[in-house]
Amino acid sequence: MISGRVEKVKPSATLDITAKAKAMKEKGEDVISLGAGEPDFDTPEHIKSALYEAVKQGFVYYTPAAGIIELREAISEKFEKDNNIRYDPVNEIIVTPGAKQALYEAIVALVNPGDEVLIPDPWWVSYVPMVQLAEGRAVFVPTYEEEKFKLTPEVLQEKVTRKTKVLIINSPNNPTGAVLEKEDLKGISEICIDNDILVISDEIYEHIIYDVKHYSIASFDEMKERTITVNGFSKAYSMTGWRLGYAAGPSNIIKAMIRVQSHSVSNATSFVQKAGIAALKGPQDCVKEMNMEFKKRRDTIVKMLNNIDLVSCVEPGGAFYAFPNFSNYDKNSFKLANFLLEKAKVALIPGGAFGEQGEGFLRLSYATSMENIKEGVRRIQEALEKNG
Repeated sequence: MISGRVEKVKPSATLDITAKAKAMKEKGEDVISLGAGEPDFDTPEHIKSALYEAVKQGFVYYTPAAGIIELREAISEKFEKDNNIRYDPVNEIIVTPGAKQALYEAIVALVNPGDEVLIPDPWWVSYVPMVQLAEGRAVFVPTYEEEKFKLTPEVLQEKVTRKTKVLIINSPNNPTGAVLEKEDLKGISEICIDNDILVISDEIYEHIIYDVKHYSIASFDEMKERTITVNGFSKAYSMTGWRLGYAAGPSNIIKAMIRVQSHSVSNATSFVQKAGIAALKGPQDCVKEMNMEFKKRRDTIVKMLNNIDLVSCVEPGGAFYAFPNFSNYDKNSFKLANFLLEKAKVALIPGGAFGEQGEGFLRLSYATSMENIKEGVRRIQEALEKNG
């Protein structure tokens, strides 16, 4: 009865551990969660105020499928200021209910049955199911700990075939925190141009970045016309539950995405779009303050993890995840995550949930208090020393 395309999509590989941790908490057990994929800060007040005002003024009805023009203009200004890319707000930008929806619409708009989509491994958990729903074929491009999990042009080139249509990149990266720097992106862009490959660039963690500069691949020569840049408000402005994202790219692709959106979710929530304008055009101190706190947490968690015997942890360049290598204790990350949940009462995400290259690793989120980070890693170390 269920369609074949949906049957291919597997449930989240982390649901079992998440459900187990929740059940333990409900029984009163002291479980520390280092699995969260969202900031632990409140949404800034000026953004909330803009939403309240929009509702009070009755801005509660449908909007154009692509989003209100005022927000698209603010997004266009953001791209020009932050990324040195000019997009026409009318024809080259779409506002979506979350960046995830923008990714899905881009994939559905571009991928035909049998088309190959290159995805760096480890990969964020929703990329592959989205490709499967579009009846495309996911082809994994391995990245390695010794190269800080960066996608390299040399390895990418090996995976290109005549069926390759799209490359998905995510920088800063979930789950590894890897950041593609200028030279990395230059080499990747040359391969895409030479092989006529389209790029979907997921830049949702753009503003959560440390020590290095963020570059958008669409800003490179000849790449704007072959790139769909996806971003949103959830991470930088701590607006995960608000469900507001956007994409920019060639007008024909954006128009195709608008068709998908108009026949599925219609439009992003009207009054949330007003809050998006306030986020982009209002004070940005909140973004800087959150980023400074994330950097302190990163420095702490990486240092503590590297002090655990037989554990190595690459310093993430962005996002709010550490991705340490625990393979000296157990190469099966699901087994190890369950062990640490039971023995240390710390919930974290198995690296194997993010692809073959993630096996032997665990993803720890530092989008939580410094107190939880220190106590969580201390418990992990103690459990491994006692039982490892």
